[in-house]
Amino acid sequence: MKKSFKTGYGIVLSGFLLIFNILPSFPQEGLTLDEALKIAESNSPSMKKVRLNLVRSQENLNAQNAALKSQFSLSINPIGYSQIRAFNDLISKWNSTRTTESFGLFTISQPIVLTDARVSLVNRFGYKDSYSEYTDLTTKGFSNDLSLNLEQPLFTYNRTKLQLKELQLALENAQLNYAIQLLSLENYVTQAFYYVYQQQQGLDIASQAYQNMQQSYEIIKNKVEAGISAREEMFQAELNLATTKSDFENKQVTLENAKDDFKLLIGMSLFDDIMVLPNITVDTVQIDIAFAIEKGLASRMEIRQRQISIETSEFDLIQTKALNEFKGSLGLSVGLFGDNEKFGNVYDNPTDNESVSLSLTIPLWDWGERKSRIKATEASIETENINLEEEKNNITLDIRKVYRNLLNLQNQIGIAKQNVTNAQLTYDLNLEKYKNGDLTGMDLNIFQNQLSEKQLSYTNSLISYKLELLNLKIKTLYDFEKKVPVTPVTTIKE
Repeated sequence: MKKSFKTGYGIVLSGFLLIFNILPSFPQEGLTLDEALKIAESNSPSMKKVRLNLVRSQENLNAQNAALKSQFSLSINPIGYSQIRAFNDLISKWNSTRTTESFGLFTISQPIVLTDARVSLVNRFGYKDSYSEYTDLTTKGFSNDLSLNLEQPLFTYNRTKLQLKELQLALENAQLNYAIQLLSLENYVTQAFYYVYQQQQGLDIASQAYQNMQQSYEIIKNKVEAGISAREEMFQAELNLATTKSDFENKQVTLENAKDDFKLLIGMSLFDDIMVLPNITVDTVQIDIAFAIEKGLASRMEIRQRQISIETSEFDLIQTKALNEFKGSLGLSVGLFGDNEKFGNVYDNPTDNESVSLSLTIPLWDWGERKSRIKATEASIETENINLEEEKNNITLDIRKVYRNLLNLQNQIGIAKQNVTNAQLTYDLNLEKYKNGDLTGMDLNIFQNQLSEKQLSYTNSLISYKLELLNLKIKTLYDFEKKVPVTPVTTIKE
């Protein structure tokens, strides 16, 4: 039985070493939490998509601001020819015309944000050669038409201002969403980072347990060979050693899987070998719950997003009220027209061109459509106001829960630390009993498992406290460890 165990043990160990020798080895890189967060901000797929949405909103606003500046355009028709025979009502007979012309149109257009008007300066210069069968005459010459035009909407809302404000709010919302996603990413990355650390610690503890069990195995082996202990103790020691070794190997696999998941989350190459370097030193932080809630309600970006939703709904109400509305449009135009066969004499005998137009749209009956749509939009605004109040209540509730969790975790850290001390003392005492033959290997294995469990519990309690402090920072946008407010990033890095 003993020989069979040793043979199997040697085969498993040889296979284990062979597998790890075949696997490609890469230099291990130490990675701090700050370094991981920087990598994730640049490489995380979710952050890339949010960043692109921010770029889109910024460029839409840039385009709208550019559209509010003077627009210059030039249209050229180098040559145009037409030959038409049509009935002329003026002379009550058929008439043929043949025309050759070329012209250019130059326009300067300027929107007026203050009044939603548009002013344009238009100049049309051309040359025409036209023949009419009725008069049997050919008319040739240059012409130039210069005009200043104004188009002014009346009795309606300012569409230019409203569109500009909507794009500004869309950009602000995208900036807030970017900052929120960045904080959310920090939360996810931190949790994954500490999970990898937990697996590292689990591997270290399993390694320590394996070494302890090897030591106890050697003790019982010597005692059995000396005839001091029964051979059954040797069988139990071999089983304990194999179990501890198996746990150690399982912890290695779990750690490698955790590191791969973490690298995928932050956007690192899966072939990079990393080891996380956390700082889990915990100094208990005194927190004023009233101050925390005040900070959260004053700083949380979700509240501003709700306010933006209300403002956007109010814009929808303005547009809805314009449905079937009484409105008008005023058009003014003044210009100067001249024509002559010679280019330089175009304005020898100019003609003034003026026009004024006023148009009104008067709704008569819409069967209550406008009234119903206004009520529906008002209901949407009221819903957004309720959502805002709910958001405030949820923020307050979340902060209160985190505060209670932190108080509870402080107590758990102290208890877990004392448990580790007690478990270590208990194991040391029972190891001496085991050496003296007063304790079986099975009983010693129980105390070893208790020690490993208490060590992991202490590590987990420290990590839980750190994560809950981060949670409080995200909920309040205030760092209670450094006692400074958190300034969210709302612009992307170039």
